[in-house]
Amino acid sequence: MVADALIYHPTVSHYLKFVATTVGRDKVLRTLQYFSRFLAWYLYRTNHAQSSISPFETTKKQFGLTRKLMRVGKFVEHFKAAAIASDAKSLDPVLRYTAIGRQLGYAAYMLLDNATVLDATSIRKFSSSQHLLREAYRAWFTGITCSIVSSIYSLYRLRERATAISEKDGEGVVEKKKVEREANAVKIQLVSDLCDITIPSAALGWAKFDDGFVGLAGTVSSLLGVYTQWKKTV
Repeated sequence: MVADALIYHPTVSHYLKFVATTVGRDKVLRTLQYFSRFLAWYLYRTNHAQSSISPFETTKKQFGLTRKLMRVGKFVEHFKAAAIASDAKSLDPVLRYTAIGRQLGYAAYMLLDNATVLDATSIRKFSSSQHLLREAYRAWFTGITCSIVSSIYSLYRLRERATAISEKDGEGVVEKKKVEREANAVKIQLVSDLCDITIPSAALGWAKFDDGFVGLAGTVSSLLGVYTQWKKTV
């Protein structure tokens, strides 16, 4: 009876829906990858033995490679999203152009990242892989920057909407709650993007973030991604 109660519990069904999505699995792996990056840095800085550090360095490397393979071909999705955003003529111009920039940035990042798969897996090493990775990070930085601009602008517009709403009637109260939900979703995305932008910034040498800072930032953005995807699969 206890086993049946556990197996048929709604949370188990929700979990199965979550792990059935590529995004859900990727976010979990990403959380472990970046937390391992932080732990490897922390253990090194606190003078632990290499034998204690190696498992976390290996986890960071292998989970990063796993995620790279899971991203193969994903650039098509972002090119399509950019095309859809470009066709959305009725959308606010700022949101439209930042959406196009974001999706094209992510698409270029994925495409360049995919081009380094053979080198990363040691199937076929080639000298230009590091150059391609740097260009991929530039594209990712561009996409995240567009997303940050979009989020800040969206929060500004939502604040304007909230100010104009009258809560004297039931419709106003409902609309106010709807705006608050939208604002919360945008804030989560903004925090996630601010964490994520540290990764390409550090990789390109534009900011002097150490592995500990980048690891924690990546862990936070990954956990926010897990939370968001978990809610989507309810």
